[in-house]
Amino acid sequence: MRKIYLVLLMISISSFSQEIALVKYNGGGDWYANPTSLPNLIKYCNATINTQINPKPATVEPGSSDIFSYPFLHMTGHGNVVFNEAEVNNLKKYLYSGGFLHIDDNYGMDQYIKKEIKKIFPNKALIEITATHAIFQKPFLFSNGLPKIHEHDGKRPQAFGIFVDNKLVLLYTYECDLGDGWEDAEVHNDPISVREKALKMGANIIYYIFNN
Repeated sequence: MRKIYLVLLMISISSFSQEIALVKYNGGGDWYANPTSLPNLIKYCNATINTQINPKPATVEPGSSDIFSYPFLHMTGHGNVVFNEAEVNNLKKYLYSGGFLHIDDNYGMDQYIKKEIKKIFPNKALIEITATHAIFQKPFLFSNGLPKIHEHDGKRPQAFGIFVDNKLVLLYTYECDLGDGWEDAEVHNDPISVREKALKMGANIIYYIFNN
């Protein structure tokens, strides 16, 4: 069954140029937060790591077959997230077939999203990803792992993952807020150095997806 879904995903992706999508989820959380973040990340990646990603990210729902058209899905927000059974099954098929989901806690999502991740992977635990993992190595080196972009509760930033056949398929970034760092400079008034860290880390995620 996994091979069938992998073939479907490869056929779907091959019909498009490189594209990424934002997940429009249910539950009341603001899935639409950080509207300038993905376009800015795409622009940065196309300029620095030679990707050719469509400048306009798509918006997809987790229960739609459209997700199989995108090798990278991004989720963010501050509040509640709920996946119904059909969405859980669809996301499971997508991730076991070679897709990738990045969830970036925009502060306030943590208590909700972990329960939903458990629905998708009931027999797998989120594992903290160390600085030695490939996603922190290239094209930009993050020798201390996930960078801190916004303070929030002052906790250290953490990257957690779910692995399928030793490959990272779900990345959950916590106490970091990469998406804020990707937004237009005037939104949060972050210094250039902070935005640069966020964009470089985002580029590493994109690089990992298209090269592994």
